[in-house]
Amino acid sequence: MRDGEMIAACSVAGSDSGGGAGIQADLKTFTALGIYGLTVITAVTAQNTREVRGTWMLPPEAVRAQMETVADGFSIGAWKTGMLGNAANVRAVAESLPEGGALVIDPVMISTSGHRLLAEDAVADLMELLIPRAAVVTPNIPEAEVLSRMRVMTVEEMAEAGRRILDLGARAVVVKGGHLPGGAAIDLLVDRDGEIRLSGERYPYSVHGSGCCFSAALTACLARRMPIREGFRAARGFIDTAIRDAAGGPGPIRIVNPGGTIIHRL
Repeated sequence: MRDGEMIAACSVAGSDSGGGAGIQADLKTFTALGIYGLTVITAVTAQNTREVRGTWMLPPEAVRAQMETVADGFSIGAWKTGMLGNAANVRAVAESLPEGGALVIDPVMISTSGHRLLAEDAVADLMELLIPRAAVVTPNIPEAEVLSRMRVMTVEEMAEAGRRILDLGARAVVVKGGHLPGGAAIDLLVDRDGEIRLSGERYPYSVHGSGCCFSAALTACLARRMPIREGFRAARGFIDTAIRDAAGGPGPIRIVNPGGTIIHRL
């Protein structure tokens, strides 16, 4: 933001008590990119980089009230959904999401530590109620397999999965390839005009919050009214730096670092 200009984006997601993913990662990313961040909290989690010890879902009326209140008070250029948790909250978001403003869906299903973050019976509602309204859906490989109902073992299968998800009604799909083996990490955008493949360096460590950071960066780009393909390239460059400069913690998993400056211990 500069000269009093406010470009706002809203994250609809869970709170990560460890600060590495979810609402916290999204707000850090929005701030790094000069976007005023708004939030709708769907869940409170007790987690760190190694484990999720507990999850407490907010009731759908609380989610609905938050969405309606921020929509009434701000001009929101783009919305992002992360952890929605259950079918009731998926429906609450779908019912409360206003027209206008691009929607980025990060279909968060399972945490890095293996904790389930989206109930199985909520997947159908996500596919039927929200994905058709999305500008972009950003699944990782396991999420793409659920949404496309196919195994994904190669970059070519990433593209096919992306096309299947595109058929659900989204304008574009970014399949994140970090779970595939290989010397480079390949992300693939599929839209009605074809596909774009971007590759980046693969680092010898895992990073907590990278998916949240990438989708938030893409949301920030769309809030600035960038075309989707341009936003994809910009968000990919942003997350590459945030992973490169990931902060080390007490365990084997590092924390994504939006803004790309190395965090030093005092």
